[in-house]
Amino acid sequence: MRGEDACQAAVSQVELFLHEGADILDIGGESTRPGSRPVSPAEEADRVLPVITAVLNAFPDVLISIDTYKPSVAHQALEAGAAWINDIWGLRANPELGDVAAEFNAPVILMHNRLKPGSAELEARLGGRYVGTQYDDLIQDIRDDLMGSVALAHKMNIPDEHIILDPGIGFGKTVPQNLELVDRLDEIKDLGYPLLVGPSRKSFIGYTLDLPPDERVEGTAAAVALCIDRGADIVRVHDVGVMTRVARMTDAVVRRAGSAST
Repeated sequence: MRGEDACQAAVSQVELFLHEGADILDIGGESTRPGSRPVSPAEEADRVLPVITAVLNAFPDVLISIDTYKPSVAHQALEAGAAWINDIWGLRANPELGDVAAEFNAPVILMHNRLKPGSAELEARLGGRYVGTQYDDLIQDIRDDLMGSVALAHKMNIPDEHIILDPGIGFGKTVPQNLELVDRLDEIKDLGYPLLVGPSRKSFIGYTLDLPPDERVEGTAAAVALCIDRGADIVRVHDVGVMTRVARMTDAVVRRAGSAST
């Protein structure tokens, strides 16, 4: 699907997401699934910029996060109206991305990521998962890496109030490591920054339940509820309507609030 058809499909999808309770739209032009191939900045920009423009023409007040680690793509996306930068490498792949965030006074999501070439294992039914990833101390290593990203952000004059942390569930972590991370997420929250998590349909759910991606709604719901219980402020999901209800119900218990965390 190309051109106007792709943009119209995106607008229709956004309309549904907003109706179902989404507060933020995360738009990206490069897959981050295990085994996926990188794309050039030009190709990525060609994918995302028309969509951002079409969405904002239809819904001018919607908050868009551009999911990229490429400074040129982020710059063009923010010029087109995106408000946040979501960097899966936490400024470590391209520190100059921080300059772009500072120039536009844009909040930035700093994700933890220790992906290495060849660390993904693919299985036809369940998809990719990461194997052999070593940590000296899983949670402390993640904390240290995230604070290293925060230090890079500070060097680029990004203030604390514009920093959101993402512990990188599913990125460069084995199935047991992801399960432990979800369980101990409160130790990441203790770093003192807003916390975003993205457990939706991830392979650690599939391999735990022996289910393909399109059958992971219940597993995702359990992970979302646990993450909110342990301090997550924002959850990045695919099944917006269902997970909005999960988030609201969990908030009602954990935070004594009725607002969604989706």
